[in-house]
Amino acid sequence: MNVAYFLVLPFALLLLLIALAPLFFPNWWSKHYPKVSFSLGTIVLVYYVFYLNSNEIVVHTITEYISFIVLIGALYIVSGGIHISTKDLTNPKENVLLLLVGAILANLLGTTGASMLLIRPWIKMNKARIQPYHIVFFIFIVSNVGGSLTPIGDPPLFLGYLKGIPFWWITSRAFPIWLTAIVLLLLIFYFLDRINFKSQKKSVVKEIERTDVWKVDGLINFLFLGIILLAVFIKSPLFLREGVIIVTAIASYYTTKKTIHTANHFTFHPIQEVAILFAGIFATMIPALELLRVQAQTMTSLTPSFFYWNTGLLSSFLDNAPTYLSFLSVAEGNINITSIPISELLLNPTFSSFIIAISIGAVFFGANTYIGNGPNFMVKSIAEHYKVPTPSFVRYITHFTIPFLLPVLIVIWLLFFN
Repeated sequence: MNVAYFLVLPFALLLLLIALAPLFFPNWWSKHYPKVSFSLGTIVLVYYVFYLNSNEIVVHTITEYISFIVLIGALYIVSGGIHISTKDLTNPKENVLLLLVGAILANLLGTTGASMLLIRPWIKMNKARIQPYHIVFFIFIVSNVGGSLTPIGDPPLFLGYLKGIPFWWITSRAFPIWLTAIVLLLLIFYFLDRINFKSQKKSVVKEIERTDVWKVDGLINFLFLGIILLAVFIKSPLFLREGVIIVTAIASYYTTKKTIHTANHFTFHPIQEVAILFAGIFATMIPALELLRVQAQTMTSLTPSFFYWNTGLLSSFLDNAPTYLSFLSVAEGNINITSIPISELLLNPTFSSFIIAISIGAVFFGANTYIGNGPNFMVKSIAEHYKVPTPSFVRYITHFTIPFLLPVLIVIWLLFFN
């Protein structure tokens, strides 16, 4: 199928508006972003259905979107039913410890589950001196990089598992990379947080040094989280997995005490915003992904560096799950033995190195922008609901991704993929 380059324009326009509209005309954007997202998405879908007669790809995209939004929506609802009472004020060492715990939990609950569980306590713990970097580094570590050790951690890795990559295959191979990235990001965060901590008034620092008891309410929702994680492994029939997840989320919402939702300031606005914007993103990115697949057929003599940077850069602005699958196909075709099951291809050292590079690129680079991974926008929305200062789309990249995350990504490349 020939894809016209002009079809990429709605996707580019949507990304441009997501980046700039909240900065230059926020009131208009807050009222009309649903119309913009749905309109641009509809243009692409109508063109594919009525002009290109490509119903199959449209149905496939809609199916992927439903699976995506059902999972992160359910994790948002269930985690919103768990209230963690924490210290009101913390010091840099305690902040580093919580981020490390979040990075570990991301592999057990998924980056969405861990982010939704910890973002509210994180804001509360730092309320006396919270700055934009607190939110950004939470996104870097808990919402993205942390979830690179298991298929549960991030959607691309789960898709790899469904394609035949053994469940624990990525864990041992990615652990040195995960540990290096987490340590570097935590060190950078500690340095920034220490400066902020020392700049506080003595009365605030003295208050921070008090110890308080941690308490968790809504423990039944951990059972619901377990059900959702088990449901993820259901492969057929179509939408049975999503049905189980939806029922579990509804059960969680109606069995959770209202006092817990009130304490968490729980609303559906963050997940609603994510659902609307990603509906447009999923629809408009179809041509971009199709063009990528066409170009992939001409690629030869590839290296882990190629897969790391290209998967990563595209995952920063496209959804990292389909980007992962696209480069997985490129990796299979590059060694010219695509008829062999992936589980057997992994015995090939070259193919194995490609898959690790693709996996790390998809997960790590998802932290580069607010739209690189689903939880990013949700964390931003919750932070804004709490009146926490968050950087704009552009400022996020220029003031945090480039100076802090990019050097870490370069170090990872030099140590493991160069």
